[in-house]
Amino acid sequence: MKKLLLVMAFIPTFAFGGDDDCATMRHIPESEQSLHDVIKLGLCRNPQTAAAYASLQSQRFNKNAAYSNYLPSVSIGMNANKNFAQSKDTKNPNYDWNYGASISASYLIFDFGKRTSDMAGTLATYRAAGFDFSETVQNYVYGLVGSYYELLKANADVVAAEKALDVAQTAYNTANKKFNAGVVAKADVYKAETTLASSKLSLEKVKNNREIIKAGLLNKLSFAATEDIKIKDMSSTFGSDAESESIEELIEIAKKKRPDLLKATAQKDAAWHKRNSAFLKNLPSISASGSVSWNDENLSGIFQPETEKFGGSIGIRASMPLFAGFANMYGVRAAESDYERAKYNEQNAQNNAELDIFSAYQNYKTAKNVLSQTETLLKSATESERVVSGMYKVGRATMLDWQTAQSELVNAQRQNNSAKYDLFVKRAAVALAIGEIKSEIEGMKDE
Repeated sequence: MKKLLLVMAFIPTFAFGGDDDCATMRHIPESEQSLHDVIKLGLCRNPQTAAAYASLQSQRFNKNAAYSNYLPSVSIGMNANKNFAQSKDTKNPNYDWNYGASISASYLIFDFGKRTSDMAGTLATYRAAGFDFSETVQNYVYGLVGSYYELLKANADVVAAEKALDVAQTAYNTANKKFNAGVVAKADVYKAETTLASSKLSLEKVKNNREIIKAGLLNKLSFAATEDIKIKDMSSTFGSDAESESIEELIEIAKKKRPDLLKATAQKDAAWHKRNSAFLKNLPSISASGSVSWNDENLSGIFQPETEKFGGSIGIRASMPLFAGFANMYGVRAAESDYERAKYNEQNAQNNAELDIFSAYQNYKTAKNVLSQTETLLKSATESERVVSGMYKVGRATMLDWQTAQSELVNAQRQNNSAKYDLFVKRAAVALAIGEIKSEIEGMKDE
């Protein structure tokens, strides 16, 4: 149960009623939104997580209802009937009303532990629902993280394309001046003009791509795609210490924190208790009961004390099913099969988790290396473009050399942008794989 409370603590309090405005707002806030702001806004508005929370609430009420088996059941009844007794006196037939009321109570004393097993199964099902809710939330948050960084990358690509356009414009202006001065041939101007046109086209493409990515993020936040959202760039140092852990250590962390593993275990526990309950259903049960009743047998309809009868009873009842058309026998076998299935599902969830952790960890390590390489490549390409542009201006390099350097710089910038933000997503994937994406997001907030 402590684990379930920790799962519930993952959701900001305002996500479900703490901030009435966020769920009903029609326009995105005009201020720049950090990743933490985007996640808070998304959790407040997302219908998928809200539906998962409603499902959890349903299981909570079912769990509360299960406690009723430990309390006595009390019922009250009233009756009124009219007699149509045959009478020799045809002028005054007996058509009087009779009245009655009763109250009864019963309490289960002993049932060989079936009631306890039912309660334990219900609690396990409730825990499984809590972990399912946590899994839904964490997957949604991870999707927001991916969309957020994808939009940051798109913004960076637009900035890089604008810089490339400036460089191409400078090259065109330089070639034009040198041609007018009779230093270079007209071909240099044409080449520079072609590069300039290509840079303009590339800028339009990356801008269009940015709008599509922005619409995807807005959709996850339940806003119209026509809205505009401004997001903040992130520091390159943030997050948990998962990168310093070994694969074996990460797997151990996942066994304690990963929601789908905890859910599979809770479902196995629920199936185990339901199997026991199905078996115990065939054993005797002992209950105590009592009742009090009142009947009015006054046929005249006039109150007379001697006609009022009070009665009651108290006793103990034992019952045991003998034959129910083999339903109980097949019910036990079905419950045993469900338990076996739950055990295999738990094992399968563990296998999938280990593969997820291994893949996420390796992808993250690769992403770190790729980022380091692209930073070196970008630094080299930037210096190369600067040198070649200077050489062209003094006549020691051709326009083709400059175009090549520009192209290499643009490619290096895009690769670096992709590697930078891909590393952030891969890092969040490791946190998701071990069930610690909350701490990862908190680390982002601290930065």
